[in-house]
Amino acid sequence: MKKFMDDDFLLRTQAARDLYHEAAENAPIIDYHCHLSAQEIAQDRRFKSITEVWLGGDHYKWRLMRADGIEENRITGGADDKDKFRAWASVMPRLIGSPLYHWSHLELKKYFGIDSPLTPATAGLIYDRCEAMLHTEGFSAQQLILRSNVKALCTTDDPIDDLYWHGVIRESDFPVQVLPAWRPDRALAIGKEDFAPYIHKLGEVSGVDVDGLDGLKKALTVRMDHFAAMGCVLSDHGMDALPWEPVSGEEANRIFRARMDGAKLNKKEEDAFTTALLLFLGAEYHRRGWVMQLHMGVTRNRNSRAFAALGPDTGFDGISDQISIHNIYSFLDALDKEEQLPKTILYSLNPQDNAALDVLIAAFQRPVGEHIAKMQHGSAWWFNDHQDGMRAQLSSLAAEGVLGNFVGMLTDSRSFLSYARHDYFRRILCDYLGGLVENGEYPADRETLLGLVEDICWRNASRYFGI
Repeated sequence: MKKFMDDDFLLRTQAARDLYHEAAENAPIIDYHCHLSAQEIAQDRRFKSITEVWLGGDHYKWRLMRADGIEENRITGGADDKDKFRAWASVMPRLIGSPLYHWSHLELKKYFGIDSPLTPATAGLIYDRCEAMLHTEGFSAQQLILRSNVKALCTTDDPIDDLYWHGVIRESDFPVQVLPAWRPDRALAIGKEDFAPYIHKLGEVSGVDVDGLDGLKKALTVRMDHFAAMGCVLSDHGMDALPWEPVSGEEANRIFRARMDGAKLNKKEEDAFTTALLLFLGAEYHRRGWVMQLHMGVTRNRNSRAFAALGPDTGFDGISDQISIHNIYSFLDALDKEEQLPKTILYSLNPQDNAALDVLIAAFQRPVGEHIAKMQHGSAWWFNDHQDGMRAQLSSLAAEGVLGNFVGMLTDSRSFLSYARHDYFRRILCDYLGGLVENGEYPADRETLLGLVEDICWRNASRYFGI
């Protein structure tokens, strides 16, 4: 029987252990998609308790606490920090097989040197030890990033954000690149109630009179210029599914003006506007050399009672089955025909889309940089960043594409302790590759294998994003 989560955790073969310890374990991190706060990084935030840094805003944990019968007051409510931590600890023994069980213990070990299991019996001692350590050197926001060996990270930012805190970081001596990422979801969400007020705000921030679609495009261009000046190299879009409803510029303008005048649109009109604006944005990304990320397959806020009580991003989102592969082909082809297709990363929250996306991206590959594929199948994320999800994404990409060109893992997290997830991914990656070697499916070519591991862990991403 193996020791609980020892140094060779998840590494089932000698080849896997060699690859991990020689190439992956200490490799730097390029975190090209996260939800960390630039303000918290700039101000080098300190945390008063493990609950604040660990459970605050973590809807992954919140979902499981609800599933185990924890009352909401001890999850998102007014219970004190130690009580909330004890509540999470009470759930832990039943999370056998859960990535949250693994992440939690990897984080405790990596940052606090705690390698004993978190249980109701150990919760008090672990809480007190973590609280004491959080008040020492090495546990501020910047120090946690540095201790994680992060080379660069990209936050997620709205076009109307002034990026003030990014400027503060750029002018400081903090050695990690902290770059904004362009997330224009609200400018595309023409069906949302707050669309018109948002567009008015966008016009104010950009200094552009947004009286039609051309004005909206100009306003977005002004803001993209601002983001580029602050080091932005990629966009990100979060959507249930990618629409495809091409219309003329005149029709798209009519739809936009009607909505701004208070008209209620039908779905076809909403999809037509979104398609037109996405095509414009895709061409802009290509012109600027930005990467376009499309996070698809999410269905949000599906428990209306909980949404009304707690708001968004509190653990009531899910996996959608509405992605149209036909629409994605059509959208990418429309950009490619005009030679305006940017480097693109496609994600689906639904694992049944893995093979379709891997086959799809091969239709639009062109060389960029040093042998890095222009089109990428994004890493397993959110509900899929567990062992089965990661292995499924890796094996599908290996079967249908070029795994050695993969840009690897991201955190997609608001927590400064989440970099342990990169370690989790790297162990699974090395175990997958090591298994192929042990099975005689790939030669035991040490130099090539170590190079592949380093490429997927960080070098591919560094080259692909230019950071």
